[in-house]
This record gives sequence, structure tokens and C-alpha cells, in this order.
Amino acid sequence: MDKKLFWKIIKNILKVVVTVAALYWVFSKVSIQDLKDAVLNSNPIFLLLAFLAYAISILISSSRLLSFLTSIGLNVSEKYNFKLYQLGLFYNLFLPGGVGGDGYKIYFLRKKFSIKGRKLLSALFFDRLSGLWALCLIIAALVIFIPQLGIPNYLTIAGFVLGTILYYFLISKFFTDFKSSFIKTHLKAIGVQSMQVVSAIMILYALGFDGKFSPYLFLFLASSLVAIIPFSVGGLGMREMVYIWGANFFHLDPHLAVLISLLFYIISALMALTGSYYIFHPSALGTEKLPSVKEVEESQTED
Repeated sequence: MDKKLFWKIIKNILKVVVTVAALYWVFSKVSIQDLKDAVLNSNPIFLLLAFLAYAISILISSSRLLSFLTSIGLNVSEKYNFKLYQLGLFYNLFLPGGVGGDGYKIYFLRKKFSIKGRKLLSALFFDRLSGLWALCLIIAALVIFIPQLGIPNYLTIAGFVLGTILYYFLISKFFTDFKSSFIKTHLKAIGVQSMQVVSAIMILYALGFDGKFSPYLFLFLASSLVAIIPFSVGGLGMREMVYIWGANFFHLDPHLAVLISLLFYIISALMALTGSYYIFHPSALGTEKLPSVKEVEESQTED
């Protein structure tokens, strides 16, 4: 067996093991029956609003990526970019141990538009990094309103401001393609994260919560940070572990905390499923046949 293939299989097995172990630990801390009852008694209108808020965040996120692609000279329509973005969502969620959505988009765009892979990689990297920046901004804002954390406000503000200055300096010095669109792309990044926070708020309303939202929202964003690290399948299990730990720290209802995470995961999965349409209808992306996962994996070592 090829050594690269062997390690890929091992990595995927480990992800599944970590996901199952994390979920087992989480559900050992909460009552599955209580979770089921809470979902059955939830408000479907607010759940629909949560889905719509998440869908809007995806639309903004797609537009943000297009801004980065335009910066490197790749001009595609908003509609076409969104279709490819949907396909990427599908691969990110359902093939996280393989190619992943970003790898697939890089290969597809490079092949179709004859643009260098390194340029595409840098565009997708800074697209992700802008999202991380916006996530940190909202987390910093929430930290100010959560005195239990014991972090002085001046440290939070100074840390974020200095980090932003360094971040902008690196872009303006070494990645000049993205300098002119810095403000536009990062405003969009704030829009993405803000709408996802709105989605979490709608989930809380759907579950009938009427207490203090900030600790739950802080855990929602903190779990998003943890989910970025590819330890589990699509971040499943890791998010819920953050909620359980956070619930103990803030003295929150662990059932409510886990439900926020699970419902948000379901919402994101439903949105990602829309990308499966292009697997069966590749003509919508202007091609007779989509590249296979194997093709994309074999190309990842090429420029």
C-alpha cells in the first residue's frame, strides 16, 4: 500500500474515533431524553429564522471569497461563485478527511480558469483568516461583558488592536494583492460571523431561553474556534465538548448548551446538502463531469 494513502486512512480513522469518543463523553454528561424533549418542544418559527440567518451568512461568505478571488485577477459571477461555494460546503462537511471544500475549489478553479494554484491557495487562506479575525473581534467584544473570565478589558482591546495592526502590516507588505480590498473583505467577514451569532440567538429563542445570552454566545464562538482544528469529522463532538466544559465554568444548563451546538450543526449540514445538487448536475457549473476526489488528491502535490 502507498505510504501516503496509508497515513490518509489512519488520519481518517483517528478522526472518526475522536468524534465518536467526544460524542460518547458529551452524551454521558447529559440526558438524551431531555435533549429529545427540548427539541420536540422547540419553536419551529425560530428554528426557521436560525436557518435563514445561517443561509444569509453563507451568502455573505461566498461574496467575501469572490472579493479575494477578484483580487488575484479571477473574475467569475456572484451566481457561479455561490454554486461552487455550495459544492465546497458539501465536501467540507461530508468529506472532511479527504479533499475538503477548499482543496476541491482550488483544483476546480485552477483547471477551469488556468490560474496558478498558489494564487488560489493564498486567496482561500486569507478568506479563512479574515473569518478568524472577525470571530476574534466578536469574542473580544463578548469578553468585555463577561466578568467571570477575569480578563481586564484593556488587555482584550489592546491584544485585538495590536493583532489587527500586525495582520494588516503583513498583508500590505507581503500580500499586496489583497491590500486594496482589506476593508471590504473584513466588513463582509464581520457580517458572516454576526449572522451566525444571530442564528445562535434564534436557536436560544427556539428553545425558550430568556436569560443572559452572552455566556452561551461566547461558548458558541469559542467552539467555532476549536472546530477549525481538524481533530474530528466536521468539528462534531469537539464543539459539544467545549459547551460542556463551558457550562460547568459559567454554571449554565449543559442540556441547553449541547442543544445549541447540535442544532447549529444540523442547520449547517442542511445548508451543505444543497451542494450535492452539483454532483448530479455538473452542467450547472459549466462542465460535463466534476473532477473526482482521486484527481484532486493526486493534484495536491502539484503547483
